[in-house]
Amino acid sequence: MSVWGEVVVGLVILVGIAGVIVPILPGVILIFAAIAAWAFLTGGTTAWTVLAIASVALIISGVVKYTWPGRKMREAGVSNKALLAGAILGVIGFFVIPIVGLFIGFVLGVYLAELYRLKTNRLAWPATLHALKGVGLSMLVELFGALIAAGVWLTGAVFV
Repeated sequence: MSVWGEVVVGLVILVGIAGVIVPILPGVILIFAAIAAWAFLTGGTTAWTVLAIASVALIISGVVKYTWPGRKMREAGVSNKALLAGAILGVIGFFVIPIVGLFIGFVLGVYLAELYRLKTNRLAWPATLHALKGVGLSMLVELFGALIAAGVWLTGAVFV
């Protein structure tokens, strides 16, 4: 692959990392697609090994992203209905208020669902904070996997 091709792959990986941080773009999919295209076009044992290691990192972070924070939120007493309400209002908020609407809608959805369920602000707000911590942890886990995949690709690109 030419130097310019590798620059394009690197830029797509950076956009993917940005998509992990700001969930507007499908970050992990972009990272995987860029590394897979690079491996296919480059060929060779090193390129395929890089793709395999990056894929494992992205898959493991994807599994951990959904299991670890979910367990923490269940232990804190956050209901699944509250998370669903947060997700629905988050999507609506994304279209109503660009960029920050996703965050505002999620917080509002979780808070209103927990307020309805628990009947008091004293209990609903801490549950909402636990949900936010869980989402933050989920994003950090996904970012960690994305950075590992990017680092593996960069190492492989240097040595190919």
